[in-house]
Parts: sequence; C-alpha cells; structure tokens
Amino acid sequence: MGDNMVKWGPVIVGFFLAIILGNLFGAYVNQYWGVNLGLFIAGFIVGYWVHEGFFGGIWNATVAGSFGAIVLAILLIVGGTIFGGLAGFAAGAVTGATVVIAALILNIVFMGVGGAIGGILAGND
Repeated sequence: MGDNMVKWGPVIVGFFLAIILGNLFGAYVNQYWGVNLGLFIAGFIVGYWVHEGFFGGIWNATVAGSFGAIVLAILLIVGGTIFGGLAGFAAGAVTGATVVIAALILNIVFMGVGGAIGGILAGND
C-alpha cells in the first residue's frame, strides 16, 4: 500500500483528461453514460500512472476529479459575488458547496473506481 500522497503531475493531467474525455464521450456516445465513461477512463489512466496500488489509485483519481469541482465552486462564488453582491456570494457559496459534495460522490464512484482498477493493474512501486 502506498503512502497515499497526492502525485500532482498525474492529478493535473487527470483533471484535464476528465474534462476532455468527459466532453468527447458525452458528445459522441451518450450524454450521461458517455461522460461517466470518460471520467472512468481518466481515473483509470491516473490510477495506472501513479503505481500505488488500489488505495493510491482511488485517492489520486478522486482528487483529480474533485479538483474540477473545486474550481467550479470558486467560479460560482466569484461570479455570484460580482453579479449579486452579498446575496450572490451566499447563493454562490451554497451552490458551490452542493456542487463539490455531488462531484465528490460521482468522482468516487466513476473516477475512483477507474483509478482503483488502474492502480491494481499497475501494482505498487
């Protein structure tokens, strides 16, 4: 079992892969399952790349997917504040927190499982 530290190189690449593959598969396969397939493949690549087994794969792939949710939450808060002042900030914060929680659940399911499978196949270094 690895030390469960985040390897930022694979995480950043996985973040971009999740965006690209999610949109690509979502547009050409099926909107719902295509996006999830893209997330799974991105998670698999991250998990395989980190070579830390099951737990390292699931951890790094989930962080990669959650990174996108955190960026979106920050954009919602900033946008809400710019356009709505204090009320917009409050709405953006609540919406952002909800997006992060939902994305964490989805990323654990799709990217995390892909990362775990990739980590198992790659093994430990």
